[in-house]
Formats: sequence, C-alpha cells, structure tokens
Amino acid sequence: MSAPHLPLARAVSPLELFFDLVFVLALGQLTHHFVAHISWRGAAETLVALIAVVGIWTFTTFEITMLDVERASTKIVTVVVMALGLFANAGIAHAFDDSPWLFVVPMLAALIGPCVYAAVTAPSDALRGHFLRVLLWFAVSTPLWVIGAAVKPETRLWFWAAAAGIDLIGTWSAHPIPGRRIDSRLLAFDAEHIVERMRLFLIIMLGETVLTLGRVITGHHDDALVLTLAFGCFLALVCLWQMYFARAEHEVVRHITHTTDPIAAVHLGLSAIYGVVAGLVMFAAGAEMLLGHAHIDRAGTAGVLVLTGPAVYLLAQAFYFYRETRGDWLPRVVGAAVLIATAILAYRVPPWLVVVLLVLILGVLAVRLSRASGSARTVSA
Repeated sequence: MSAPHLPLARAVSPLELFFDLVFVLALGQLTHHFVAHISWRGAAETLVALIAVVGIWTFTTFEITMLDVERASTKIVTVVVMALGLFANAGIAHAFDDSPWLFVVPMLAALIGPCVYAAVTAPSDALRGHFLRVLLWFAVSTPLWVIGAAVKPETRLWFWAAAAGIDLIGTWSAHPIPGRRIDSRLLAFDAEHIVERMRLFLIIMLGETVLTLGRVITGHHDDALVLTLAFGCFLALVCLWQMYFARAEHEVVRHITHTTDPIAAVHLGLSAIYGVVAGLVMFAAGAEMLLGHAHIDRAGTAGVLVLTGPAVYLLAQAFYFYRETRGDWLPRVVGAAVLIATAILAYRVPPWLVVVLLVLILGVLAVRLSRASGSARTVSA
C-alpha cells in the first residue's frame, strides 16, 4: 500500500530557518563544554546535553511538518519552542554545575508543551494517539530530569543520563506502547519537506564548525603554522560536505519519493542526525584544541578527536544508507575504519601530521564518492 502524500510539497518557510538558527548556539555551547571538560565525564555530559537539544530540534521539526507550520497556532508554537530552545541551549554552559534549571526547565517545556498541543490539535485520531504515547514516554523521563537538577552536581549526570537514554530510545523506536503502534504508511506526510529541513540543518551545523575555525584564526592571526592547519581543517569540512551533497542527498530524496513508507524513512534520517551532530562536535572540539596547541610534539586527545569526529559523522550516514538505500554505505564504513585506526596513532604524532592524514583520508573518500556520483548520473542519463 502506498503512503498518501500531501497534495503539494511545501517549501521550507522563513520561520523554520529562523528556528534552526537557535541550534547554531547549541553546537557552539556543546563544543565549548567539551573543550572545557576534556575527560570521560565531560564527554558523557556533552552527550547527554546533545541528546536533549537535538531531541528538541527533531521532535519540533517532525511535529510542525505533520501539523503544517503555515497554521497560525503552529507558528506560535514554533516561536515559543525557539525561545525555550534559546534559553536551554544557553544553559548548557552551567547545566552540570550551579545552574541546572536554566537548562532543564526550558528543555522540558520545549518538548512537553508542543506535545500536548499536538495531542489536542492533530488532524487525525491516529496522530493524536501517537502524541499521547509520546507524552507517556515523557512522563517516565521527566522526573529523572527534575531529580537530576535538584541533586548535587556530582550525582546529576547519572539521573540525566538515564533520562536522556529513555528519550533517545523513545525517539528511535517511535515511542511505542504495547498493542498501540501507528501504521505510518496510512498517514499523509510531506516527506520532501522534512528532507529539505534536514539538508539545511546539516548546512547550518557545518557552518557553525566553520565559525569555530574562524575564531581560532582570529586568535592566532600571526601564526603561520596555525593558519596552515586551520586551512587543512577547512578542507576536511569541505570533504565532509561533498560526501553528502555530491550524491547522497539525491539518493535520499529519490528513496523517500518512491518508498511506500516515507515517514519511516524520514524517522530513520532524523535518528541519524544525533550521530552527525556528535561527530561535528567532536571534530570542532578537537580542531579548537589542536590549533590552539599547534606547536606541541604530540597532538594527544585533540588529534584523536579530530579524526574520530568525522568517523562518527560517516558512520551515522552509513547507518541510514545501509538501512534504507543499500547504497554508498560501505565506502563510508571503510573511511570511518581508516580514520579510527589512524586516530590510535594520532595521540603520539605532531598536530601538523594529524591534519595531513585527515585531509588525505577524507579527500580520497570524497573523490571516490564523487566519481560514483558522476557514474550514477551518466547511467541514469
């Protein structure tokens, strides 16, 4: 059975683009927190905060696509979530020390409030039932978020990690309740619209990583080695951009246009975004530290992050392509494996060599995927 599509694919609205800008702040805050707390605990804190803020974006994006952002009431909800997201993202910096409520209160309000709105105003019984099930999942995780904010900072991470895990499992599994699961093939859904939203969100996230490099360049404007390595990191970002937009994006659009269950395909893409953002945070944090200590003999943790960040980025995309299109996933897995293997050596080599290896690996992979893109277009022509 084919899924019914909305009669007209809607262009991404200026309000949706405006909404996405709040998450430029989120990526910057996550990167700064990680850099300031380089440890396994700091990594865990950054991951918990990342799950929360990306969850706001994915849930709101899916919801307003289902409910139509052109409705006046949906526009109001979008603006309210944007304001709440601004405060939650700004609260990341002190969420794990003396100011947890600035982070957790707007974050919960941004998730629960719109879900209540959707459960009441969704255009079909099936959708209203779905959002009611989402509320049940939030009812399980919310007490853990609140308790975590109330306890001492030393204990907070454990409660918040449990809450973030519940929210993540709920998102990835589509918030099931035994005996009550929605048949997404029967729902009208503007899949092309949400693919464009994911595309623009990825561009914004890559753009924030470019800004991180720009800040380092400004602070070391007279250091030739730092400027050279910053250019190398920029080339790496160009490769990451090319690997998706050369061919992968066209494959995603083609698949979602022809699949019998576009909601399921889009849901998988939204789930992969968590890994993409995590990879970019790791890369941005590693690049900031590496460039700030470009003259040391060993790159250390910074070198490991600079290489493993793109690996996580590639694996998240490979997961989607393997599950949905069965194409272009293997080169990404191989590239990620090479990056991870190289990262083992990166701890003991100088920063300049780390950047050279990064550019070589990503450059070869980008060329490989671009050639595949050209061949595919030739065959289709």
